[in-house]
Amino acid sequence: MTAPIDAAKAPRKGEELDLLALEAYLMRALPGEVAAPLVVEQFPSGHSNLTYLLRAASPRGGEIELVLRRPPFGNVVKTAHDMGREHKILSALSKVWDKAPRPLVHCEDEAVIGAPFYVMERRRGIILRRKMPAGLAMSEAETAALGESFVRTLVELHELDYRAVGLGDLGKPEGYVERQVTGWARRYEAAKTDDIPEVERAAQWLASHIPASPAPTLIHNDFKYDNLILDPSDPTRITAVLDWEMSTVGDPLMDLGTALAWWVESKDPAPLQEFAFGPTNLPGSPTRLQIAEAYARARGGLSLDDIRFYYAFSLFKNAVVAQQIYARYKKGLTQDARFAMMIFGVRLLSEAAVRAIETGEL
Repeated sequence: MTAPIDAAKAPRKGEELDLLALEAYLMRALPGEVAAPLVVEQFPSGHSNLTYLLRAASPRGGEIELVLRRPPFGNVVKTAHDMGREHKILSALSKVWDKAPRPLVHCEDEAVIGAPFYVMERRRGIILRRKMPAGLAMSEAETAALGESFVRTLVELHELDYRAVGLGDLGKPEGYVERQVTGWARRYEAAKTDDIPEVERAAQWLASHIPASPAPTLIHNDFKYDNLILDPSDPTRITAVLDWEMSTVGDPLMDLGTALAWWVESKDPAPLQEFAFGPTNLPGSPTRLQIAEAYARARGGLSLDDIRFYYAFSLFKNAVVAQQIYARYKKGLTQDARFAMMIFGVRLLSEAAVRAIETGEL
């Protein structure tokens, strides 16, 4: 079975890049690799850092494809979109883990395209977004196998020796969970536009129920289907992990909680189905509980006693991210029409967080 490769389109209005300046820069930064003319397209998904496909003639013959990552237009939180940090993480990981794309160049000169950016190799493959790509059909057994690959890939990441690969200074694991709870609560207040009591209720409960963390690991912090590349000839096999902007060293159960928060099941309320970032509700997909239990087994029986906290926190965090995106849209800092609906996501996700807190169910 072969399915369509993830494709890019013309850049969205207001998110175009300076083609000539970028072309000149790449010809200097990658001599012998890139020749004019340069063609720039944009991958349609993503709600934070923007991702572009670059195509150019290669002096060696044929065509070269690269991927460029840059902060969103209208970004005012510089520390939240650190291109150098993403470049550093991938530079280290790509040497030891085949699922990390190889970065090629990092540019801090904002005069080129108006913001810092980095360029990496393109990994071709399938990316699952809200709906299955046209031409791809998976049986229940294949969907279940993909779920197993999902867990296995997360475990692989958490079992990497982050110190040995040169990322020992990436984060501060001591007190990580508490900083996350207080930090995301502050971010919500800074971006608040509407009165949504469930957000405050979740924040208060989380602040008073900080668990003891297991041994720290490298964590991705946005591990979900649309950040994974699948093998077109075997879509149950994950070949790459994308979008490392929030990666750090910290509590691995925070990463698991994030994965669970994005894992919408078929039994979840209908409105929440609209905010699924991947077809996790298809027949054959494991449940959130099955994902958590499989992960714990693979990590040698890691305790899930506090999994309610990690799941509820991740729903809360996703609600805050949605609020930040909506605030940018409301202030006119982006014209992306997708962002107008984000306020409904804030409500749905914060309600789900409170429901998880009150019921203790995944």
